[in-house]
Amino acid sequence: MGDKRQRARVQGSWAKPLPKPVRPTVHVEQKSGSWKAGPVTYEFSQPTDLIRAIPVEKVIEDAGVHEISQGPTGVSRLRLLPGFLPLEQADWMFSKLLAELPWSQKTNYGMKGESYDEPRLTCWYGELPYTYSHSTMQPNPQWHPILLNLRQAIEREISHPFNSLLCNLYRDGKDSIAWHSDNEASLGPNPTIASFSLGDTRVFCLRKKPPPEENGDYTYTENVKIPLSHGTLLIMEGCIQDDWQ
Repeated sequence: MGDKRQRARVQGSWAKPLPKPVRPTVHVEQKSGSWKAGPVTYEFSQPTDLIRAIPVEKVIEDAGVHEISQGPTGVSRLRLLPGFLPLEQADWMFSKLLAELPWSQKTNYGMKGESYDEPRLTCWYGELPYTYSHSTMQPNPQWHPILLNLRQAIEREISHPFNSLLCNLYRDGKDSIAWHSDNEASLGPNPTIASFSLGDTRVFCLRKKPPPEENGDYTYTENVKIPLSHGTLLIMEGCIQDDWQ
């Protein structure tokens, strides 16, 4: 292909084939572990740098308990309950909460103090303030009656008490939440987090935190995706907040 490209650039009658070079006779003899051609010996060895494969993304759609990792810190476990609420009840709850909760857009602050508006609307319920992204939401113990009933239903389902709630409203496909762990000191060690979804289906993404030697590189970490449809309950238990985002 190289000769063809060179000749294609030449125009005129003097572009004629070059004479073929005379190839010297080479005697090749095989030895164990090497090939010898004349005075040159080629040694073959196992490569020291192994090729790393990016883990296959895991998708969880089936109801039930799913252990997604187990390590020195313990087990990371998900419980998925699609259709936790009947469709008609979920529709009614969605329309009521959309209209009646005190939604607002929170201003957060980056590591260098720069401010930015969260790309979603939120509201907070709990006896204590809640701080994340260098911004604090004030205590709000006056739970909306629908949310109080929902909280009690979830507590009965999994036999675990809850004392606070952060509501997130994603207005369209552009609204989002950044990678994070719910590991604030106020939540205690290995908190159990319940996520209840209403409205259009959105994909809940998890990625495993890399070991220290990766220096924050998530290229080769495990990824899990869970489509959360209208009325679905997802419970995060064990060491998820320590080991995953």
